[in-house]
Amino acid sequence: MIESVFTIMAGTVRLVPALLIGLVALSSESSAARPELGLWYDDSGQGAVEIYICQENANRLCGRIVWLKEPLNAEGVPKHDRYNPDASNQGRPICGLPMVWGLALQSDGTFDDGKIYDPKTGKTYSVALQLAATDKLKVTGYLGVKMLGKSFIWTRAPDDLPRCEGAPPPA
Repeated sequence: MIESVFTIMAGTVRLVPALLIGLVALSSESSAARPELGLWYDDSGQGAVEIYICQENANRLCGRIVWLKEPLNAEGVPKHDRYNPDASNQGRPICGLPMVWGLALQSDGTFDDGKIYDPKTGKTYSVALQLAATDKLKVTGYLGVKMLGKSFIWTRAPDDLPRCEGAPPPA
């Protein structure tokens, strides 16, 4: 059945089995089976990001901020995306903010070719994810060359972590 889908003229295109299996697994597995999915404290411990399968593309991972240690600014108002270079986005709340998108499963089991937005600076970088241990996620942000990027270790957060006001329900 699958081979008939990939038939071109008289020949059959054969995909690399590991990549095909990985893509199918990403789009069909639950968060318990795909270890990168779920809640992760960032390297500072000041926020938590939910990594989930993107709604617009089931073969990609996305992420959004769902918890902040200090959700309010000095004036007692929920923090907003004030450093965003697009002035029309500066009023968006940080809680619930999409900050990772487009991560594709690679043949080695890692994720790359995505983007990550840093609300502390308003800058966007390329990003790669790699599970470093069951409860550790290596997040590498880079511009152009991954080897010249900067890596951070995120730590798995508990599934029952209370979501900040404005965060969408679990994906």
